[in-house]
Amino acid sequence: MVSFPATTETIALAQEANSSEAISILYQVLEDPSSSPEAIRIKEQAISNLCDRLTEEKRGEDLRTLLTKLRPFFSLIPKAKTAKIVRGIIDAVAKIPGTTDLQITLCKEMVEWTRAEKRTFLRQRVEARLAALLMENKEYVEALALLSTLVKEVRRLDDKLLLVDIDLLESKLHFSLRNLPKAKAALTAARTAANAIYVPPAQQGTIDLQSGILHAEEKDYKTGYSYFFEAFESFNALGDPRAVFSLKYMLLCKIMVSQADDVAGIISSKAGLQYVGPDLDAMKAVADAHSKRSLKLFENALRDYKAQLEDDPIVHRHLSSLYDTLLEQNLCRLIEPFSRVEIAHIAELIGLPIDHVEKKLSQMILDKKFAGTLDQGAGCLIIFEDPKADAIYSATLDTIANMGKVVDSLYVRSAKIMS
Repeated sequence: MVSFPATTETIALAQEANSSEAISILYQVLEDPSSSPEAIRIKEQAISNLCDRLTEEKRGEDLRTLLTKLRPFFSLIPKAKTAKIVRGIIDAVAKIPGTTDLQITLCKEMVEWTRAEKRTFLRQRVEARLAALLMENKEYVEALALLSTLVKEVRRLDDKLLLVDIDLLESKLHFSLRNLPKAKAALTAARTAANAIYVPPAQQGTIDLQSGILHAEEKDYKTGYSYFFEAFESFNALGDPRAVFSLKYMLLCKIMVSQADDVAGIISSKAGLQYVGPDLDAMKAVADAHSKRSLKLFENALRDYKAQLEDDPIVHRHLSSLYDTLLEQNLCRLIEPFSRVEIAHIAELIGLPIDHVEKKLSQMILDKKFAGTLDQGAGCLIIFEDPKADAIYSATLDTIANMGKVVDSLYVRSAKIMS
């Protein structure tokens, strides 16, 4: 068997060979016992090329094995280069679809190794990555426990850039757990740390995106829109794929504040045209349904663009409340001419199941959206006329309040005379 030493010629040969031969050659380069500065440089290049080849072949397990094999080599190179290689291999595994569990296992192995080797800087970054993967995998309790320990340690070391990452991750985690106050507190901590240092544009865009999500959750859609716009500008300048999500959430805010007519204008703008696709088509369909106040068009949009609307938790949460609002508006419009009407007739007019309509009507009566009652024995809705408020009560209260002021004024004057 021909052996391939760690030389520039071998790297060039591997680049010209087909994928399987190149992988074999690069593995042999790494097995070269030479530890001269030139050989180490060639081996670093071989690792980079090997990662690219294995990623193309979608060989995640081989990348994991490679990281284990390289541990003796890491003792020969500076810690900063080790950190770069480790994070590069983890990033390479992340590019292979469906490898979340493999990435979690890989990160856990690396955390154990870094702890044994006392490589604190690298361990903290791998742990932050592990927490993000656990959150993605919906293992929230484990992710929160890991972050709680990590954030204390990083605050003690005052590593601001990593602290921004961890606080931001903590905010996303609390938001996923529906703990809005803690999500806001973590985001404020991330902003405070970010103000003390230079933050890369991508990171700043992530902070703005999370800010927009939290404001939208509090129904402050105007402020949310501003943050989504800032995030969109950052991601758009970088060519980051998250730009389309920022734009999508911008359109969602416009719809939620009943400015659905602006959606078409934003999509047809210079920046919007770059991202025309299913995501923007979905928002356009929802805006059209909202403008026409049509439940049927709204349901068609939810069905046709399920991946873009239902499967996006942020959009889905807001569209659920929008659907309820549309349903209430439609029901109020339909029952307006009647004083007594069969529930089956309303269900037929609106095109929804009877039990669904009955449940919604009872909820609206309890919420005092209209005055009425359900006669379930007859299957009818009885609508009462809105009771007119008697003006005498408010007038009486005003008179009593004014009399109280007069008495107080007289008491103050008599007190002055007596003194």
